[in-house]
Amino acid sequence: MRFQTDLIPATLIRRYKRFLADCLLEDGREITAHVANPGSMLGLKDEGLRIWLEPNDDPKKKLKFAWRLVEHEGGHFTGVDTGVPNRMLKAALMAGDVPGLDGYAMVRPEVKYGENSRIDFLLSDDARPDAYVEVKSVTLSRTNGLAEFPDSVTARGTKHLNELANMAQAGHRAVMLYLVQRTDCTSVSLASDIDPTYANACAEARAKGVEILCFDCRISPAGVTLGNPLPFEA
Repeated sequence: MRFQTDLIPATLIRRYKRFLADCLLEDGREITAHVANPGSMLGLKDEGLRIWLEPNDDPKKKLKFAWRLVEHEGGHFTGVDTGVPNRMLKAALMAGDVPGLDGYAMVRPEVKYGENSRIDFLLSDDARPDAYVEVKSVTLSRTNGLAEFPDSVTARGTKHLNELANMAQAGHRAVMLYLVQRTDCTSVSLASDIDPTYANACAEARAKGVEILCFDCRISPAGVTLGNPLPFEA
């Protein structure tokens, strides 16, 4: 998935009100950018970080910049737009490019199921059970090389695990897919100290048949594409 316009570098001044960030451009201008991320962004919102913004000239948009990436030492990047995983994965799933989830005849996003929920992707094929795939964007890393989810308490995430467990027990395939939007991590784990309820729900869901898949991303100011499978450390 390529960004619609070329990204430009900036320095983060502050992130506030969840969806806003004040930034300093290299030409000295101070601007406000949209932040497509309602989460805590733990470790990704410190003043002085080098970030990358996507400019736009859409007259319908009040803010003319959107925050897309954080740049780390060693040329590594983290993607902060939580809308990227599903957009990128939809194309990859339809092309059969997601190991373990390939070969399905139909890929449908945002299908209603369970108790007032929507699954990110429902994969269907006459030759096998439906696959219910929930996707989570992972951006937290507190230990070198280790990506963690979640970065804050997520009652919604716990609900999704319970819904997946119900699908698995009903005879469907149920998959929790953790997409690591970082280029500096080689494994994935749960931040059980941040949300022990979620960690317990994940263990229970796995015991009921929910599968865990993890992938990293290839990220640069040009765009984001699906990377390689990563091990999950329970």
